[in-house]
Amino acid sequence: KLTTQKCLPCEGNVKPLTSLQYAPLLKEVPSWKIINGKQLEREFQFKNFKIALDFVNNVGKIAEKEGHHTDILLHGWNKVKLTLFTHAIGGLSKNDFIVAAKIDQLVK
Repeated sequence: KLTTQKCLPCEGNVKPLTSLQYAPLLKEVPSWKIINGKQLEREFQFKNFKIALDFVNNVGKIAEKEGHHTDILLHGWNKVKLTLFTHAIGGLSKNDFIVAAKIDQLVK
């Protein structure tokens, strides 16, 4: 289960996951979409700006704890778009799915 795992440091010495490798991981985070085979993306909508901003701050806490950071876009006063990918390898790693699963727990 992804939510019980920790991100491992990635210095770019591995290849990005292939679609065959990330397909089982995507089943654990079904609300997320794969973009161009290289990124994991999800948009969230909240009742108001304060709740959206609190969510962003909580995502930041997860990212810091895991040492794996997401691109965050807060827009339209109540929407947050998150994009995950492993910059060092220019694509997806298991770390992206671990962070996505932990973010999903924030909205359950």
